[in-house]
Amino acid sequence: MNHSETGQIGVVDRVPLGVAAPVVVAVPNVAEGRDERVIGDLADAIARPGVRIMDVHSDVDHNRTVFSVAGHPLALQDAMVDLAAASMDRIDVRRLRGVHPTVGALDVVPIVAREPDEMPLAVELAAGIAQRIGDELLIPVFRYGQIATNPARRRPHDFRGGGAEGLAARIDDGTFVPDDGPTRMHATAGAVLVGARDPLIALNVWLAEGGLEHARAIAARVRESGGGLPGLRALGLYLPSAGAAQVSMNLEDFRRTPPALAIAAVRREAERLGVQAGESELVGLIPRAAVLGVSPASLGLRGFRPGQILEAQLPRPSVTPHP
Repeated sequence: MNHSETGQIGVVDRVPLGVAAPVVVAVPNVAEGRDERVIGDLADAIARPGVRIMDVHSDVDHNRTVFSVAGHPLALQDAMVDLAAASMDRIDVRRLRGVHPTVGALDVVPIVAREPDEMPLAVELAAGIAQRIGDELLIPVFRYGQIATNPARRRPHDFRGGGAEGLAARIDDGTFVPDDGPTRMHATAGAVLVGARDPLIALNVWLAEGGLEHARAIAARVRESGGGLPGLRALGLYLPSAGAAQVSMNLEDFRRTPPALAIAAVRREAERLGVQAGESELVGLIPRAAVLGVSPASLGLRGFRPGQILEAQLPRPSVTPHP
């Protein structure tokens, strides 16, 4: 996502976090990456005592903003519900235009378990958020990841085919039934995907040469479903404002497929097609373990900041708890 021609907002240090209560991480994605006033309003909906916005990453072509948020469980739950309400008020899914598929104004709310022993809390928190968005805001919610109710639909992409219109059609014909909230799409807010999952790394690799067809061919070769790397999902996209194509990737298991391996695979496939891969970029934050022994320069990461290391944004044991 974000590149030099988008307005990346960067790290927002809202409030300090203490360690008296567990600190949970969420990475909500909203379907707005162009209007800075709307993005600011959505950030304001998240902000409250006990919650910190660690990073904001916006892209005009994807028309998407990714918030990386940490907070104490109850405060974080309130923040995600308020974000859903603000997204419903400020974004009309019927007018959405962007290269990234989305099902609603607030597209997805993942609660991240950084370690396996954090998953029970992530599951409990995600289930509560899903229920509250459905009951309080009357927006249909589909659960995915560790709270999925259908083992055949455990990933966001399982719901995104055809975007919001495609999902609405599947709801109307009874193929999909929301887990929470109404049994039909909200007219302006669409639907929300809520899940609990392990850490995920979002990476893009730009093509210095070649077009959309090259990006799609590379994505098809490197992703797991095409016989490529395990836990790697990839799309080939063309971003008009940048005038370039990119391979957009999600690494669902960075321990099996670290960023260095994924980026090398894209470069290798580009070379095989006779085109040159350019710089890469990180969307949001990344666990320190994913880049141990690897320099940002070796990955070709554009604009990488030390603050994009997840652990650098979280409280240390010596931090005084927030009242």
